[in-house]
Amino acid sequence: MPEPLESVLAEVRELLLAPGLTRAVAAGRRRGHIPSVTRAQVRPVTLKHGRKLQIVTDDGARPYTRNVAPGPEAAAAVDELLAEPFGNWHVETESATVQVRITKKGDAQVHRAGAVAAPRAAEGHDRAKQWLLDPGDPLFSVVGGTAAKRRQIDAFLRALAATLPDELPTPLRVVDLGCGNAYLTFAAYRYLSGRGAHVQVVGVDVREDQRVRNSAVAAELGCSAEVTFVAGTIEDAELPFPPDLVLALHACDTATDQALARAVGWEARWVLAAPCCHHDIAAQLKGGATPSPYGEVTRHAILRERFADVLTDSLRAALLRLRGYRVDVVEFIDSAHTPRNLMLRARRTGAAPTAEQRAEYDSLTAQWGVTPALSRMLS
Repeated sequence: MPEPLESVLAEVRELLLAPGLTRAVAAGRRRGHIPSVTRAQVRPVTLKHGRKLQIVTDDGARPYTRNVAPGPEAAAAVDELLAEPFGNWHVETESATVQVRITKKGDAQVHRAGAVAAPRAAEGHDRAKQWLLDPGDPLFSVVGGTAAKRRQIDAFLRALAATLPDELPTPLRVVDLGCGNAYLTFAAYRYLSGRGAHVQVVGVDVREDQRVRNSAVAAELGCSAEVTFVAGTIEDAELPFPPDLVLALHACDTATDQALARAVGWEARWVLAAPCCHHDIAAQLKGGATPSPYGEVTRHAILRERFADVLTDSLRAALLRLRGYRVDVVEFIDSAHTPRNLMLRARRTGAAPTAEQRAEYDSLTAQWGVTPALSRMLS
């Protein structure tokens, strides 16, 4: 239920100035208003001259950091931030989490967990901590929050968290290739910005109506300055920056290969790809000769299809290794929710491939008589 904005901001002010503050992030903008900075982060720090409140603001060109003393100086700095027309506040203390989204009407939608919440809050806080993105996050009120969708988002974010370092670069530039309705795109933004990074995200989808719809969702969430969308193909879409992180989640067949090829071309530091259908290698296996003694593996259509899935993703992982990436193939989400549940997690190391790795790849493709789509795209 919406609450008066003035009283909610007074609550936020109290949390920002309290000794138990862990961190706070303000971002987005209110309808009809533009803050003087695109983002602000507040956290306590201990420096040589004692404890300070560190405030990092970003005007879209570069971050600016200042450390203010507790007391009147900190209060004045916090009041300046609260006067800015930010669209969202996320505040964490040692015992509570408060998330605020300012509505189009100028009210505040608030989710509280922990000590500031209503009775039984501790239990609710424990449940919230089981999820990397709080179930009360404004994202779910916009895109919907079914149990299945929340499980998928949490599984994706856990894979993302396991891929990225503890200290995130800022700005962190992200592209989601084949983003579709973009709920995972927005989930990545909400999670990463909640970790304190200045995140810039571009979602790419071939459909113009998806671009329009997703841009409207970004505006509703107050992050249209940080999360933008373009209509175009994975191969040809133009981005405003070379990305650090490339996402390709359930891109069909060789669209996953197109995404991986672009990631390699950009020398992206991290890649997360959850492949969908695998027709390319399956068609090559059907039309080619099966090496002995594996005839039984490809004789039956259903077994050939499943083997093609495994072979396709094995070859993708091998090709990424040959291009200087460390690759893990992991379960994305339990197979009870989707049979397409593998994810390739890659981190660029720049290491040159070994002779053994090259020989293993060459032997595998020669034995099965296949040419992966990704190898053609990388040549």
